Amino acid sequence: MGFIIANKKSFFVIGILVLYSLTLFHCSKPLSQSTDQRPLTLSGSTMGTYYRVTIASPPSSSEVKQLKTEIEKLLVEINAQMSTYISDSELSLFNDYTMTDWFPVSFETAMVVAEGIKIHKLTEGAFDITVGPLVNLWGFGPPGGKEEIPSAEKINESLKKVGSHHLKSRLSPPALKKDSADLYVDLSGIAKGFGVDSIANLLETQGIMNYIVDIGGEMKTRGRKKDNSPWRIAIESPIVDKKEIHKVIDLNDRAIATSGDYRNYFEKDGKRYSHEINPRTGYPIQHRLASVTVLDSSCMRADALATALIVLGPEEGYQLAERESKAALFIIKGEDGFFEKETTKFKREYYDKE
Repeated sequence: MGFIIANKKSFFVIGILVLYSLTLFHCSKPLSQSTDQRPLTLSGSTMGTYYRVTIASPPSSSEVKQLKTEIEKLLVEINAQMSTYISDSELSLFNDYTMTDWFPVSFETAMVVAEGIKIHKLTEGAFDITVGPLVNLWGFGPPGGKEEIPSAEKINESLKKVGSHHLKSRLSPPALKKDSADLYVDLSGIAKGFGVDSIANLLETQGIMNYIVDIGGEMKTRGRKKDNSPWRIAIESPIVDKKEIHKVIDLNDRAIATSGDYRNYFEKDGKRYSHEINPRTGYPIQHRLASVTVLDSSCMRADALATALIVLGPEEGYQLAERESKAALFIIKGEDGFFEKETTKFKREYYDKE
């Protein structure tokens, strides 16, 4: 799903429910532990959604405020780098830049864009961080407000502006480059996962090794609960306007991300149009794959792959996940409800705890 300070219409949270009490924090020096046996949860708003961090062995109460301040400072910085909803963010300034020479950005922005380009190649264009013109055209981007079907002419015109092959990223010195002046980069399918990874790294630099970081349903875990039991995550059933648990898994030292078509959409003449736009056709997805959950060591990568696989659909997406040895769970619409299809790696590493 996407990231980046979204308006209420374009924001959605899907797929993952947490089966435990939550808490969050961080600071600039190693933290001492309190004697409280309960986990600590710090939470707040970011990227158009919530953030929440749960720590199994919380620090002393005097350090919690400082830790939360540092986490929120980090999240503000990521938004200032990568949000398309902030007019003077690095990414917005690059999108407004009409020249085709190198445009300096932070290392973080260059790295996330580089990963987006890599996954674009891996998925043969199913994941594309330049899909913004199509997302906006269908009313799911920063302009928002529209619930109408664009003409084929407008879709074809927008398709001409889409393609990560028009984009380059370098890490030293960090910069972006485009060969088309009107190229528009949108990191909403990858940057929320990057935010999760960034907070996790921040926690670990302070010696915190038992936690869950959660931004809008994209999560990363490390270690175990204080009683040494594993973190347990519930994957949501993709039922429209209803929340039910489909599957519960143990998740240790892994990230998890879900994409689906059942939370952010509009209906026209009895047909549902999802926010998940296929960048290769210009139209919302229309296949039977309702949601896909990906597990990976990197939440940024899981976030992007989940988006790509939902676009590819139940057959092509599953084949890619198997070929690349990805742990993924596909929930597919059948004649009599939903059924699931797990990749070999998912079956091998994770199991149902219901």
